[in-house]
Amino acid sequence: MFLGEYQHSIDDKGRIIIPAKFRDALGSDFIVTRGLDSCLFVYPREEWTQLEQRMKALPSMAANARAFSRLLFSGASECEWDKQGRVNVPGHLRDYAKLDKDCVVIGVSTRVEIWDKKAWEEYSRASQDSFNEIAEKLVDFDFNF
Repeated sequence: MFLGEYQHSIDDKGRIIIPAKFRDALGSDFIVTRGLDSCLFVYPREEWTQLEQRMKALPSMAANARAFSRLLFSGASECEWDKQGRVNVPGHLRDYAKLDKDCVVIGVSTRVEIWDKKAWEEYSRASQDSFNEIAEKLVDFDFNF
């Protein structure tokens, strides 16, 4: 399970350090792809395989399913660590997430997310303002804390 929030920077070559405990859980072979809300999703291979199976179950005749699958899979890159524990984020993914210098790496249960620091601060601030409201809507999913 991935938990926590960590401040890091991305260098001029597009490399970012991922926290050691995340690296251990991600393993040596993992996937980085476009995420929602202009961040990147980072999946361990096993979790990616499960996601792929769920995506295959979507109806291919549905335009939204096709569009989502195209964007998710076309943006995906198989990645590995360098000797310093960094991952080289491909240019098209850095552009998508607007990663320039300061980044935030967060754990979100089954995946890691990489955010531009300013984007994360704005998203986090807006979400915190409606945290109670969001929690109340989860009742619709039969979810209790």
